[in-house]
Amino acid sequence: MDSRAITEAFSESLPLTGNIEPNLECAIRHVLDNPGSLVRPRMVYQVATAYGLSDSSARDLSIALEYFHTASILFDDLPCMDNGLERRGAPCTHVVFGESGTILTALSLINRAYGLTWRAIADSARDRQAEARMYLEQCLGVQGLLNGQSLDLNYSELPHTLATTERIARGKTVSMIRLTLVLPAMLGDSTVRDLQLLERIALFWGLGYQIVDDLKDVLQGPAETGKTAARDVLLNRPNIAAAIGVPDAAKRLERFIALGDRTLQILLRSRPSMNFLNLLRHDLDAELKRVTQRAMDVSEGSLL
Repeated sequence: MDSRAITEAFSESLPLTGNIEPNLECAIRHVLDNPGSLVRPRMVYQVATAYGLSDSSARDLSIALEYFHTASILFDDLPCMDNGLERRGAPCTHVVFGESGTILTALSLINRAYGLTWRAIADSARDRQAEARMYLEQCLGVQGLLNGQSLDLNYSELPHTLATTERIARGKTVSMIRLTLVLPAMLGDSTVRDLQLLERIALFWGLGYQIVDDLKDVLQGPAETGKTAARDVLLNRPNIAAAIGVPDAAKRLERFIALGDRTLQILLRSRPSMNFLNLLRHDLDAELKRVTQRAMDVSEGSLL
């Protein structure tokens, strides 16, 4: 799918019939009409088709995982969580439609996401289906995303260390990257070795993307990020740049990119069809250059 097709699929894969309560319908449309970059569903679709899934299953899975991700953002922005005001360049859903409307919208996305995921899983080889369902539960449930979010909310009671911030990142960010890279391969004709390598790439890239997000929160404003900035320190939430300093966080990001590169090259030797992953790696590198330059500017200005 090209960018236009993915945008249309994101907007149209949650059917809205005429009998839906107007406030809920408007809240859902507000979310569906303001997608992010949609890098995740493009990646899911490419991984899925590279491992032999049908076009329809790859499409269902790509939109399902983006709906899960979007629902997690809606919850994350609520006043009882991070109390965000802006996301993706638009007012957060709870600002416009209230907390109850936002919660129902997030649940609508989750419900549809499970329906699309089960359809994709049912179209895969029978011996892969149980493993895929367990993997989805692991990543989204109390061993993954939910646990990471709870640790995030209770960060004030935890040691403000590198180990703690990365433990939380593994639960939140890495869990979603694992679903993006590993689940579609698991539903296809992947080998055990492929899955191991994809798990490692998901870890390195997930931690890397979290560092990028943390650096942006510290160094950039809403105009640059498209969302409420400087929330981590204000709310006493985990931020690796705050825990170990901006320069060391940038160096750690470089290390994760290097480890991810090494692992990706091993994967590509046996799976050259996965070469498109280099594009995502280049995006991460570009973010590194931007935040590293900003970190250097801050250091030179003696603001650390």
